Amino acid sequence: QVQLVESGGGLVQAGGSLRLSCAASGRTFSSYGMGWFRQAPGKEREFVAHISWSGSSTNYADSVKGRFTISRDNAKNTVCLQMNSLKPEDTAVYYCAARLGGGSYYSTAHYNYWGQGTQVTVSS
Repeated sequence: QVQLVESGGGLVQAGGSLRLSCAASGRTFSSYGMGWFRQAPGKEREFVAHISWSGSSTNYADSVKGRFTISRDNAKNTVCLQMNSLKPEDTAVYYCAARLGGGSYYSTAHYNYWGQGTQVTVSS
């Protein structure tokens, strides 16, 4: 069982930066691939970034590639999402998620645990 708690969301102007953190409970955190997803009002939850259990592999949605960076610290049971050059279209609730098995890292169906989400609002 893994519990996830996100933090770091807020209001920022376009072009600004935010750093989201996700704190995980449980002794098996290092066994899980971790992902960030986001959901804007009236839209489906979409993939943002993924990092493998070891941190050696990362993947990004095309819309955030080059602007966002995902990282993890297995000793501290945390995963972070550094978001730079933010745009109004990045406005959404951001969710941290953990997956133990295989399958597509960009699909919500392949994640076992989810956090409650943190709101990110980018003003123009």
